[in-house]
Amino acid sequence: MQLTLKDVAKRLKAAKKIIITSHVIPDGDAVGSSLALRRMLVSLGKEVRVFIDDSIRKNLETLPDFDLIERPMLEEKLDADLLVILDTQLDRIGQVRQAAEGIPIINIDHHVTNEGKDVDLYLEENAAATCEIIYELSKVLKVELDREAATCLYTGIATDTGFFNYSNTRPSTLRAAAALLEAGVKPNEISEQIEKKSLTDVMGEIETLQTTKVFFEGKAVGLFIDGELSKRIDSTEGFIDLVRIIDGVDVAFLVHCKAENFCRVSMRSKNVDVSKIAHKLGGGGHVRAAGCSIAAPFEEAKMIVIHAIGEALNEHLQPSNA
Repeated sequence: MQLTLKDVAKRLKAAKKIIITSHVIPDGDAVGSSLALRRMLVSLGKEVRVFIDDSIRKNLETLPDFDLIERPMLEEKLDADLLVILDTQLDRIGQVRQAAEGIPIINIDHHVTNEGKDVDLYLEENAAATCEIIYELSKVLKVELDREAATCLYTGIATDTGFFNYSNTRPSTLRAAAALLEAGVKPNEISEQIEKKSLTDVMGEIETLQTTKVFFEGKAVGLFIDGELSKRIDSTEGFIDLVRIIDGVDVAFLVHCKAENFCRVSMRSKNVDVSKIAHKLGGGGHVRAAGCSIAAPFEEAKMIVIHAIGEALNEHLQPSNA
């Protein structure tokens, strides 16, 4: 069922006990939208818990109420009137799906690849971030955002737009950001925290850059983190942006071996719709930024991704029949 923002507000107001969750490999938008919505609902007198079934990178730990995020326990059964899934689809919330089995679901997202399977969905694919949607929802709920909620929302919007550098930045995105600044957000403090990296991460960037390979006459560039290199890297955040800027490159991608037969893939583009590539490989995301997981050995996963990107580049270059 497709929801309107008014439908979402009505469902939230009707519930007393609410669980909020988001995707594994959580980013600033996932965490920011979850924590901001929690504060909004608590201000309306709701009992709210936030569950994310994954570790969260250190540069998000200073967000207000970060310490209230929980991970589901094995075999745990959660009790609530409503499960709210933010910034992703049902099959990417990990163990929360099993723990919250039987609880009615609403899904709020901005990813075009979200088909709304088995959920009631509010999808605004033109929104730069789910945090932008939650900002609009605050107006429908008539909740005045405090500095803490605004900080969480600004973090999600800023990170999903590359600090307003990406093509998903719209006039409404900047208006939302301006309103959040008026609520007390300190943008310099957020950018300094988000951009902070450990020495281990910086050294990991240096090693990862040495794996750079160019494909398809310079139209694609890849970074490859095998099992050994993965042991020396805490976070790959921002790695792909180091090669995305190479002149002539359309698609930049990173293949990261997380286990013997499990790899995670990130993609960025200037023209090609990488969400379609990710969707074919079982993932999803945005037109210009997407990702997926591949259950295969590292070398095989590399070939799968390279082949899929090659096909997409060829399709993009084909003249239209129209």
